[in-house]
Amino acid sequence: MKVVLQRAKDASVTVNGETVGAIDDGFVALVGVTHSDTEADVDYLVNKIIHLRVFEDENEKMNLSLKDVGGKILSISQFTLYGDCRKGRRPNFMQAAKPDMARSLYESFNKQIKDSGIVVETGIFGEMMDVSFTNYGPVTIILESADR
Repeated sequence: MKVVLQRAKDASVTVNGETVGAIDDGFVALVGVTHSDTEADVDYLVNKIIHLRVFEDENEKMNLSLKDVGGKILSISQFTLYGDCRKGRRPNFMQAAKPDMARSLYESFNKQIKDSGIVVETGIFGEMMDVSFTNYGPVTIILESADR
């Protein structure tokens, strides 16, 4: 699994002009799933994300986690994270998991975060979405479960 994690002051996602998810302070998480991913990949990334210390403490040092600051997550499924652009000019998405598998692991990812006490808002899996947010810092972190 890959997650592009962006610290946000605010974020929202719309589908067909209707807002389906919105948060204030927290993370926008773009979540991609590949064929070899399992629940162990979900476990690793959820634990990493909720404890990642990238929010400022009283001394303006990135020393606090999402849990520490009571932050929220806007989670967006993003198969294009597995786009291979090494050949030609059109990305190859063969490394992205098939929709049924990807949906299952994506839903598990969101459930585990919710179960940890973090508020999670989402887009709609498989739909064309417009995502808007203010990246605070900016802080953007790329996490891959293959790196564990």
